[in-house]
Amino acid sequence: MGKGKGRSASSDGRETNSNWKERLEHLRQVLEYHARLYYVEARTEISDAEYDELFKELQGLERKHPESFSASSPTQRVGAPLPEGESFQKVAHEIPMLSIDSLFDEEEVREFEKGILRYLKLESGAQLEWSVEPKFDGVSASLLYLDGLLVRGLTRGDGSAGEDITANLRTVSNIPLKLDDSSRDVPARLEVRGEVMIPLREFESFNLKQLEGGEKALANPRNAAAGALRRKDPAAAARYPLQFAVWAAPQVPDGLFETHSELLSALREWGLPEAGLQKRVVGIEACLAYHDDLEARRAEFPFEMDGIVAKLDRFDLRERLGRTSRVMRWQYAHKFAAIQAITTLRAIEIQVGSTGRLTPRAHLDPVEVGGVTVRHTTLHNADHVASLGLHIGDRVFLQRAGDVIPQVTAVAKAAKGKAPANWSEGLPESLANEVLPSATNANEAGSDQVQESAVAEAGTEYTQQKTSARAGVTWEWGAKFEMPKKCPACGTPSQQTGKYWICPNGMQCPPQLVRRISLLVGKSAFNIDRLGRKQIEQLIDSGLIRTAGDLFHLDSEKLLELDRWGTKSVENLMAEIEQRRKVPLDRFLVGLGIPEVGSVTARLLAQHFGTLEKIAGATADDLVQLDGVGPVVGEKLLAWFESESNQAWIARMLQGGVEVQENEGGGANGGALSGKTIVLTGTLPGMTRAEAKQTIEVSGGRVSSSISAKTDYLLAGEKAGSKRKKAEDLGIEILDEAAFRSLLDSAQ
Repeated sequence: MGKGKGRSASSDGRETNSNWKERLEHLRQVLEYHARLYYVEARTEISDAEYDELFKELQGLERKHPESFSASSPTQRVGAPLPEGESFQKVAHEIPMLSIDSLFDEEEVREFEKGILRYLKLESGAQLEWSVEPKFDGVSASLLYLDGLLVRGLTRGDGSAGEDITANLRTVSNIPLKLDDSSRDVPARLEVRGEVMIPLREFESFNLKQLEGGEKALANPRNAAAGALRRKDPAAAARYPLQFAVWAAPQVPDGLFETHSELLSALREWGLPEAGLQKRVVGIEACLAYHDDLEARRAEFPFEMDGIVAKLDRFDLRERLGRTSRVMRWQYAHKFAAIQAITTLRAIEIQVGSTGRLTPRAHLDPVEVGGVTVRHTTLHNADHVASLGLHIGDRVFLQRAGDVIPQVTAVAKAAKGKAPANWSEGLPESLANEVLPSATNANEAGSDQVQESAVAEAGTEYTQQKTSARAGVTWEWGAKFEMPKKCPACGTPSQQTGKYWICPNGMQCPPQLVRRISLLVGKSAFNIDRLGRKQIEQLIDSGLIRTAGDLFHLDSEKLLELDRWGTKSVENLMAEIEQRRKVPLDRFLVGLGIPEVGSVTARLLAQHFGTLEKIAGATADDLVQLDGVGPVVGEKLLAWFESESNQAWIARMLQGGVEVQENEGGGANGGALSGKTIVLTGTLPGMTRAEAKQTIEVSGGRVSSSISAKTDYLLAGEKAGSKRKKAEDLGIEILDEAAFRSLLDSAQ
């Protein structure tokens, strides 16, 4: 629970015959106090060890004096499991747990407000006060307190009745077993409702423990929370890092509060946890702004949320609006764009990367996730596929957070039994071989990997067509994925390197050649934008390009012989290639596609060494000493330049007129900041962070994000923060903007 000091044991610290009752009650109060600090207020006053010692002492007293039993004691969070064969008892909700109107765009929200205004006979919504809060993606639960003690906990169920899961809810660490009446009287009867969830970080840690214990990882926090609450043994439920956030109190004495905001404040005082994100706002535009803000920042919060809930804050207005049989008229949910969906795994295809890495790629039935229609996503490597337990045909969870590429996170429903009748018809066209012209030829291809279709028109005969999946594609219903023994593109035996598999055939493998050239002509390298993937594939298929260096030896006459190449398009391409033959050293390095060498590392190498010859001739010691490279990147650089085929490729480009421009200020003696590593922090008065970074790089320096012993200077502006103190501790020279400009001028 963290370090600190606060309320603790009584001064004598031990039991006597006369004071054990007093000591026992004291321990219960102290433990509840510290539990509330930790789980509700996110702060601590004693260490975990001190808390554990007090807890053990209380357990000992209760065992010694069984007549002291209290259901609200901190030791009673875990109860006995249900007898074998019994299920949870269903209990009717005294007040139904109704649904909420879900709205998906601003127009629907404004229409909702107009309906309220009409009903209340108000001309404008400007005076409406709303309570807005996150709509958490968890499991709803109802808690009943009598005289401040938790006596019952129910699931939502069908809204009319829920299951009694009191024993499991008692294990949720931040649900108080006894309400705090120290600052406000607790009602004799209080029902509260809220969401049971698992924080994202705790969910990741829990899943790691699951895998380490040989158990399956759980799909997502919501499913995990739902599963935990339905465990028949509370001790098993207690293993899950469940948390509770209150969002309503349907049973509270009439007239005690005038607004929802006042009610939430009282619930917090009584020790009931609330997420801390609720706001009281005025007007529907403020509700929309709250929605947009939370959606933009949803990845920052510890719990999953799928929208916001807006409720009229005043209870008298709620009373006037009432409810329908399904929903309350005074609240709505404004949903976020979904970041998780469920879809069907249609196939797994092996893709060959520019360095020969074989990467499995999932093909999915199209589904919208986070406002984007997703049809395929990477599966990283064979180990990742195995850890997910994937089989073709599985219904899978697909997750997309922010701008991150969608990921398959777990299996929702395994593919079992016989394949659906139309399964083969769903094979994506991009994964199929050419259509075979007749049923006879199709049967020769093998009946277990073909798709059948009949085409009939009036006055014509049926023509059967059958299609087989191309090499490197796993698509049969229920099939388990395995890495291929040969490259699906060129047939070269694949090799395993750590957790990855590669095709060692280099630019003799067509996809590797296509991707190498695509990288070479990309915006970060030679920037030849008239050559797209289709044109590159055409040049390779025609034999005009056999290595990436052939790009600079193209013959305009031979280009004119190709389909869709006219005089003007050929002239434009040749002119662009001519303009791009001169290329800065760092962009040339990016175009080579050296493993682990992207734009940042390429710029660092160019600034430090200055010429291609010095980089190619660098030793392992030269590279390791360069801050930002390290031994792994150094080894790959050495291996790449030692390769005869790579040397031949560079020579071929240079023979084609490529001129690699030496780095301005590069080398040991060039540039005011040559070889220097600089960290930026704070706000500079006369230049933006981007301008400062560019100035440093042009002057031969390197910008790093963190302070280390290898840092030469800290360029510090206003509000420099912790980096300045660390620089002072390490004895690193600290420059303000004036000193920085003076340093640059002194080298002119």
